[in-house]
Order: sequence, then C-alpha cells, then structure tokens
Amino acid sequence: MTAVDAVLARLAALHPKTIDLSLERIARLLARLGDPQLKLPPVIHVAGTNGKGSTVAFLRAMLEAAGRRVHVYTSPHLVRFNERFRIGRVSGGRLVTDDELVAVLTDIERVNAGEPITVFEVTTVAGLALFAQHPADVTLLEVGMGGRFDATNVIERPAATVITPISFDHMDFLGTTLAAIAGEKAGILKRRVPAVSARQPPEALAVIERQAARLAAPLAVSGEQWHAHEEGGRMVYQDDDGLLDLPRPRLVGRHQIENAGAAIAALRTAGFVLPTSAYEAGVAGADWPARLQRLGSGRLIRLLPQGAELWLDGGHNAGGAEVAAAALADLEERAPKPLALVCGMLDTKEPLPFLQHFAGLSRRLVAVPVPGSDRGRPAAALAETARALGFTADVAGDVEAALARLAGEFAVPPRLLVTGSLYLAGDVLARDGTLPS
Repeated sequence: MTAVDAVLARLAALHPKTIDLSLERIARLLARLGDPQLKLPPVIHVAGTNGKGSTVAFLRAMLEAAGRRVHVYTSPHLVRFNERFRIGRVSGGRLVTDDELVAVLTDIERVNAGEPITVFEVTTVAGLALFAQHPADVTLLEVGMGGRFDATNVIERPAATVITPISFDHMDFLGTTLAAIAGEKAGILKRRVPAVSARQPPEALAVIERQAARLAAPLAVSGEQWHAHEEGGRMVYQDDDGLLDLPRPRLVGRHQIENAGAAIAALRTAGFVLPTSAYEAGVAGADWPARLQRLGSGRLIRLLPQGAELWLDGGHNAGGAEVAAAALADLEERAPKPLALVCGMLDTKEPLPFLQHFAGLSRRLVAVPVPGSDRGRPAAALAETARALGFTADVAGDVEAALARLAGEFAVPPRLLVTGSLYLAGDVLARDGTLPS
C-alpha cells in the first residue's frame, strides 16, 4: 500500500453510512482550510451524463494550445488516483505527485478531525486546495454525479457552465425521469453566468431552459445558438462570432464533434479569446483514455491474431452505449470486421438497455467480473441478460482469458470491444501497460 492509499483508506473509513446529498460537509471542510475555492483562476464547470470528460479534454487541449495554464479536476481515475488532478503549467499540465497528494490529504484529515465525510468530498477538497497553491489561467471542474448537490458545486461564480448530453444514470440519487435528472444537472447554473448545453432530449432541455431563464443565465444550446457538424471529413463550428473550419476530432465517434463544439461554445461564451490555431490543435490533439480508445500495442494486443483490433470504452449507461455503437457502426461501414464484446458492469448499472445498442452489431459476448470494486455484477447474470438479447454469451475469469478465448473463434481477425465499466477499463490499461499521463 502506498502512502496515498494509506491516507485515502483512513479517510474512506469516515464515509457516512448513507449519502445525504448536501454541500454542508464540504463547505465546513473548505472553511477550515481557508476557502481555497475562492482563490482559483476562472472556472468552467461541466456537468452531464455522458461526454463530460471528453468535453473537458477538448477544453484543456484548446486552452493549452493557446499557451494557457490549465488546472483540471476529473473523476474517476482509471489506474492511478493522481489522474484526477492536473496542475496547470505553460508547457502543458502535469499530474499531481504522490508527495503533493499525501501532503494535502493529510492536511484534510487533520482539519476534518474525524467527522463524517464522503470520499468524493475529500477528493474535491484536495483538488481545490492543490489548485489554489499554484498559479494558473483557467480551472476546469468536472461534476462527479448530478450537479445541484455535487461537491464541485461550491464555486459561486464560474466563468461558464456546461451541460453535456443527459441520459439515465445514477437514478437512485438523481431521479427516474430525464426531467428529474436534468433538474439535478441544471443545479450548476448560476445567476447571470453564461451556460452552454449540448443537444438534449426535449424533456431535459425544457428543464435546463427554465432554470437558465429563472437565473437570467444566457444559455447557448446546440442546434440553436451554436452548431457543430461534420462536412467533407472536417468539423465545422458556427455561432454568432463566426465560423470555424476545423480538423475532425482525434477522439473517435460522431458524438465527439458535439463534445468539441460544446467546448468551443463554452470558451466563446465565457469570453476567452483564442486564435483559430488553438481550436485546430485542440480538436485534433485532445486525448481522453478509455473512450473508444484503440489499443495498438502492449501485452493484451499480443494475445490476438495479427490484424485483429482491440478497442476500449468505459461507457456504462444506455447513452454511452448508444454513441459507442454508432461509432462502431461507422467503423464497420468503412472497414468491416466481425465484432465481439468483452463486458463487465457494476450492479448499480442496467445491463439490458446498455447491451441493446450493440445487439444489431454483434452476436458474441464474453462476460467478466469487474476488478477493483465490490459492487460488480456477477458475470453469469450479465451473460444471461446478453443471451436474452440474442448474443452467444459465456463467462471468463478476466479480460485476458476472454481475449484468449475469442482470439481463435473467428475465421478472419475480429474487432473486439472491452466495455461496460471504467473500473474494467482501468484494469485493461494497467494490464496492457498503457498508463494515462
């Protein structure tokens, strides 16, 4: 156990038995640390169900291409806890070091004095405290869950807020309808602070628009105040400030054009003036691991026959499955290969609506346990759900065993997708030796 793991374990023991969504605990802890959230550079706050991390990745890449120092807070991590905190520098941000993390977490443990606190609240306070210690030009904060009572929602006046596509997830906390979930996400909107929304289901957009109107927050909605689409193999973005003819995003999938567009809209509505070259470099260079990521080397790829493809996507809800399946359908049209899934999910996620999106693309699935979590759905139960959708499905002990089994099943080299959980995605990256940096 590392020093970081040790202090995190002690803090995790303070986690309340039930999570009552509230900002009281984190406000108390921040006050004891001198309110570091009041000492940050301008904040762009990003909520939503899917696409939050990718939108933050585009924001970071564009701003850094313009020479800005950018602090970034995201969650969860894939392999190392340090991935959640990126300290801004002119030459590009760096992940926080173990020593820095131990120091800030130990300080949090001291001032918290044994009172109940959630792990995500601790993590958020650590990020805010770390960022306050280092000069930067912009802070990017990704909401963990919801928005209204999310620990990141202690920023009283961000430069802009962003809501990425909303779908069903965390329904035990956020509600069972899209309108209810949208109400929680829209809780990050602030009075007279410009807001950006990606394309939304009508019932979700109606809630966001009502909240923005109530707060007199100028709202820029995809398809209305701004537009992003693919044309001739390029990305075209347009709003009242003009048109940008940009490279197609490096990140795979049509949905990444929407995410990149949301990032551009956020920067423009917040008043950041960037050269076109920064938008070009940011769209072309943004990187966000385990989101339709093709693994090109490493130990796992060597288990497969020559010409096979190994893809990794941490999507775990119906909305994430929908965009991943659409991207794979596009890929199949350009370069046909038989597709098989290796899937593991948490027991808090709904496998049927997730797997339904892949049922028309693949008929083969191997279910695996989710490592690193005590909330994993039994692989046998997941395989049973897949069989009900028409998959030929069985169970393997881990991803390596699943890939080894699938490697010899196809007459031509297959396309394999490991999906269903970010915990599973992190395990794949660790096994493959491909660590986020």
